[in-house]
Amino acid sequence: MTTPAFELGRNPRLADVAAVAEGRRGVRLGACARARAAKARAGLLKAAAGGRPLYGVNTGFGELASRRIAPHQLKLLQRNLVLSHACGVGEPLPESESRAILFLRANELSRGHSGARPELIALMAALVNAKVAPVIPSRGSVGASGDLAPQAHAALVLIGEGEALWRGRRLPGRRLLARLGLKPAVLEAKEGLALLNGTQAMQAVGGLALHRAWRVWEAAQLAGAMSLEAMTGTPAPFDEAIQRLKPHEGQARSAFGLRRLLEASAIRRSHRFGDSRVQDPYSLRCMPQVHGAVWDVLRRSTSVVETELRSVTDNPLIAGARVLSGGNFHGQALSFAYDSAAMALTALGNISERRLSQLISGQSPKLKPFLAAKPGVESGWMIAQVTAAALASENKVLSHPASVDSIPTSANKEDFVSMGMSAALKLSRVVFNVAQIAAVELLCAAEGVEAHAPLRPGRGVAKAHALLRSKFAPCRGDGILSRKLETARELVLSGFFSGIIESP
Repeated sequence: MTTPAFELGRNPRLADVAAVAEGRRGVRLGACARARAAKARAGLLKAAAGGRPLYGVNTGFGELASRRIAPHQLKLLQRNLVLSHACGVGEPLPESESRAILFLRANELSRGHSGARPELIALMAALVNAKVAPVIPSRGSVGASGDLAPQAHAALVLIGEGEALWRGRRLPGRRLLARLGLKPAVLEAKEGLALLNGTQAMQAVGGLALHRAWRVWEAAQLAGAMSLEAMTGTPAPFDEAIQRLKPHEGQARSAFGLRRLLEASAIRRSHRFGDSRVQDPYSLRCMPQVHGAVWDVLRRSTSVVETELRSVTDNPLIAGARVLSGGNFHGQALSFAYDSAAMALTALGNISERRLSQLISGQSPKLKPFLAAKPGVESGWMIAQVTAAALASENKVLSHPASVDSIPTSANKEDFVSMGMSAALKLSRVVFNVAQIAAVELLCAAEGVEAHAPLRPGRGVAKAHALLRSKFAPCRGDGILSRKLETARELVLSGFFSGIIESP
């Protein structure tokens, strides 16, 4: 069944952004959105006809805002703005993030508070539906007047400049438009500024990272439950009565999910009585308290981002008959949200790496050192844990908050900036790293569970184990693990393991 196109001008959720960005869903500029955009355009032109200076409409930009621009130069002003601001550097953003920027900017312009013509928005929608991804360098935004440099690179394609990826090829903007039967836009008053001002690059990069973070969280829950089975741990600390005495929502959800994953475990029944160990290590015992706290932070961060997704972050804004200059382009809220999520996920990766270390220590019943069949002649999963440790340590560096920084720009006119794009880029890397750590734990825990055969783990763990084994055979002696680790990581990030955990 075909997914209906997203109606531009509405309030997207992170799942909607991901669907459009990944090319699984198109967009549509409906009659209501066209009417809103046309009304805002008319209001802008009426205000400009009054002769008073309007920032970015008939004036220069930033520190040059006091310079009035003659009417015959207004189109040149907007084109020059896009060209001069396209000065990003570094490796390009992934195609999904680039496409998300184009989609989110078109969606905001469709709300009818920016003054962009419906024809310009329709061109953006056509590029999104053709699955075009402008080539956007990843570095160059401080989250000041939004993400000026990244969004300028996205705007280049609309005017027949820059480059874009389409059907696996990198094409100049003008040639791409010709291939699609589209004409380059000639930007009119305020439209260059409307394309550049806003937090869409931050929204896209950090928002898609958060969307993947939820999948990583689920994978960590599965890995933790599977590790507990492999190490013959006890689910007693997940008892509902304990969680009621510390009623954080995330803790309750994590504990509930772990109980369901471990339900009807034959491995647990085999050691329920007569086990001399009184308590498990914290990395097993405290999963609800740690995983749950991560869930709480991810929920709050997601709420912030989805509020931003339904916001208007342009400047100036058209509100009825008024044209108002403000600061909605500032990315501080997103910067805080992404930093918080990165720190929480770093902790999730840390506890996963500690369980992994316990798994390969050789201290648990039936588990040989490093899960090797012949310890000594074989090293087993020894260095896979080292890889996880390296990533966990890298995350600690990445967890330094970008949101506490600021650097003045634009001749000190933009004297306090959010560094929101830096926070988004850091979060994306942390999500990648934690997905890899969780993937290593899943692979090792699966080997550990199999050491208890023919005893079966809990129903949820058994389901996760079967999913894993549908992609990876058990290890039979030492071999190159790199490709296996990376494939497992991509499965985590794709949501392959999502949906197993039940919600309370």
